[in-house]
Amino acid sequence: MIGVQSKLNLRTGAWYGDHQLELKTPNSWDVTILWPQTPPPITKDQIAESLQRSVGQAPIQSLCKGKSRPLIVVDDLNRPTPAEPIMDILLELFRDAHMPLTDVTILMATGSHGKPTTAVFRKKVGRTAAESCRLLIHDCFKGNAKIGKTSFDTPVYVDRTFLNSDFVIGIGGIYPNYTAGLGGGTKLAVGVLGIQSIFDLHFRHKYCGWGQVQTDGSFRRDLNEIANMIGLNTTISVQINPNREIIRVDCGDPQKYYLAAADFCRQTFSTLFCKDADVIISNTYPCDLSLTFAQMKGFEPFRDCNQNSSRIAIASCDEGIGLHNIFPFLNAPRFHRERHLLRVFRAFGLGRTTEMLRQGMIYYGHSFAKRISSQIKEDSASNNTENKNPIWLYRPGKHNIDLPIDIPGIKPTSQWKNILQTVKREQKPRKRLKVIVYPCAYLQILNRQ
Repeated sequence: MIGVQSKLNLRTGAWYGDHQLELKTPNSWDVTILWPQTPPPITKDQIAESLQRSVGQAPIQSLCKGKSRPLIVVDDLNRPTPAEPIMDILLELFRDAHMPLTDVTILMATGSHGKPTTAVFRKKVGRTAAESCRLLIHDCFKGNAKIGKTSFDTPVYVDRTFLNSDFVIGIGGIYPNYTAGLGGGTKLAVGVLGIQSIFDLHFRHKYCGWGQVQTDGSFRRDLNEIANMIGLNTTISVQINPNREIIRVDCGDPQKYYLAAADFCRQTFSTLFCKDADVIISNTYPCDLSLTFAQMKGFEPFRDCNQNSSRIAIASCDEGIGLHNIFPFLNAPRFHRERHLLRVFRAFGLGRTTEMLRQGMIYYGHSFAKRISSQIKEDSASNNTENKNPIWLYRPGKHNIDLPIDIPGIKPTSQWKNILQTVKREQKPRKRLKVIVYPCAYLQILNRQ
C-alpha cells in the first residue's frame, strides 16, 4: 500500500520496547511510504488451530506421546519471531500429552551469532517457558558432535543436545535473506550447527538472492538433508507484520509446507523499488537489534539507487554493534582472518582456496559490509550510478551502549534535525524532493523489474 504524508509514523527498538516513532518531515518533501499489504494479526485461538493442522504429519500431541526427552529449538533475538505465544500453546500440548515441563529443554539456535544473556532468552520464550523448562544456548564453537556428511560433502556438526533428545520441534520465522533467499522451515537447522558446518553452508553454495524462493536450490536441499540427519523433522514457521504481530503460522513437515508459506511471504512483502528517489529512508525494524544485523538485513533499499540519492537508515541498535562470527562488522574476533582461511582450506582444499583469494571472495574484518559493498559497486558500474553520499544512520532514543563514531560508509547520529540539514545540503539546489520510505525494510522484498 502506498501512502503519502508529511510525517512518518514508524516502529523501532525490536525486543527493547518496540516503540512508536514519529518523525516530522519538511514541507518540501513529497513522502511516499511503501507499506506491505499484510492481513490482520491472528488470534491465540487461530495460532492454536494452526498448530493442530500439522502438514504431512500427525498432530504434535500425538508425535510427542511417550517421549521423555523433548527438545524445542527456537531462533534468537536477531530474528524478530515473537515465540512466546507459540511456546505457551506448545507447552500446553505437551501437558496434554502428560509430559512434565521440567523434562523439556529449550535450545536457542544462535548459529554463529553472539551469545545472548539469560534475560534476553526470557524475552524470546516468555515467562512460563523460562520458569518451567531447561534453557540452553547453542555454542557453535564447542559442545557439538560430528554425525556425518551430506551428499554435498558438507560436514554436519550438531549441538550434542540433539543426541540426548527423543523428540525435536523447531520454532522460527520466514524472512528474506541473501543465502537461502527466504528463511524458515529447515533453515532453522543452521542455528544449531558447529562453525565448520555453518561456514561450509554459506560458502559451498551459490547465494539465492534477497527474498527469492528456491526450494530446489542446492542450499535448501543441503539444509533439508541436514535437518533429516539431526532429527529436525517438525518445525513451526511464523510470519509477522510491520508491528511484529503474527499473521500466519505453518506447522508440520517443513519440506511439505514450506513452498506455500514462502509463496505467501513473497506475495505479501513484495515492494516496488523506486530507483529515482531523491531520498531513501530504510527503517531496519524489526531487525534493528544491533548495527551488525541492521546493516546486514536492512540496507537492501540502498543497492542500485540513484547516484545522488540521500540515504537514511533508522536503527535503534539497543545491543550496540552485535556479532556475526562469519561476517563480522567492525569487531572481528581475534585471529578471525587465520581461522577463516583455515575453514576455507578444510572445506575446499588448496586450489579452491587460492582461487577464492585471487578473486577477492574471502573477506575478513568488515566481511559482510565489503561483500555487499562489492555487489553495490558491481551494480553501479553496470548502471554508472555509484552513490556519492554516505548512509546516515538515525538512532532514536537513549541507549546504554554507544556505537563507534567512525563507521566505514555510515554516519551515525541521534539527532533527526542533523539528518534533515544534511539532506538539504546534499540535495541542493532542488526545491522539491521525492522521498521513498521502506517502513520495515528487513521484511520487504524489492521488485527491481
